[in-house]
Amino acid sequence: MFVKRAFTIKEQIEQLKSRGLIINPEDGAEHFLSHISYYRLGEYWYVMQDDKVAHTFKPNSKFADVIALYNFDRELRILLFDVIEKLEISLRTKMIYHLSHEFDAWWFQNFDLFQDSRALVKTLANLEEEINRTKDITIKSHLKKHKDDLRFPPAWKSLEQTSLGALSKLYGNLKNNIKSKDIIAQEYGAVNHTYLPSWLQSISQIRNYCAHHSRLWNKNLPGAPKLLSKPPFEWISDVPKQHEFLYLYVHLCLMKYMLNVVQPENHFTEKLSALFEKYPNVDPNALGMKTDWEKEPLWVNRN
Repeated sequence: MFVKRAFTIKEQIEQLKSRGLIINPEDGAEHFLSHISYYRLGEYWYVMQDDKVAHTFKPNSKFADVIALYNFDRELRILLFDVIEKLEISLRTKMIYHLSHEFDAWWFQNFDLFQDSRALVKTLANLEEEINRTKDITIKSHLKKHKDDLRFPPAWKSLEQTSLGALSKLYGNLKNNIKSKDIIAQEYGAVNHTYLPSWLQSISQIRNYCAHHSRLWNKNLPGAPKLLSKPPFEWISDVPKQHEFLYLYVHLCLMKYMLNVVQPENHFTEKLSALFEKYPNVDPNALGMKTDWEKEPLWVNRN
């Protein structure tokens, strides 16, 4: 049976010191450990350990560097959350607009338009929960005014309550012969419906990491987005190999590719570059960053 007692903060500090982590008085270790759990910070000092079983640290490992890594990762999530917000709002707008014009305002309830009916049932069940829970005055007024209409509110009202993940699933589940599915992909420079679903899944996953304050630095990401052989818009010349899809870089590139459509005069490159400059102890290789990535055609702003 697993038995382990909880350590006080002072005991946590002493244990880290005994294992070789350099902690100076000015590092504020007691303060940080009282606001950021030992377990959470452990995700950042893990790579500094020489022996992963005994948890002993490599020479010259510093608590200050652990906090720098933690802060870099936190600021990276904030930056990406801002980018993903723009992509989410754009995708929602395009899906509502194109599909409501191709069909009607309740296309998202039309089982004839989707490949997997069971997946659609789950999506609609989650949507119903969101609509029942929302305090949005537009939804409440609609339901009150049209109480005899048992359908969901129209797409431009209902889908404002959905997450990026739900939008991604709705889009991916659409039948491939639906014109709007290709039109939306083309507008993002994804050529057709073959590629965009995997991009959206990738971005949705990262959005969830950001929303739940999960580590992105030095993290292996599951899933592999499909890449175009000849993208119609500016892309990268040094394309990552399949094994490099585990790292964040290729996912950052997809975000930048779509962001250049949604907000052509964006400052993603400058902000990401500034973040690496602010935290020079962060190894860009831990994110799979390529040498001179900011000079790639994709990342060079032409505003």
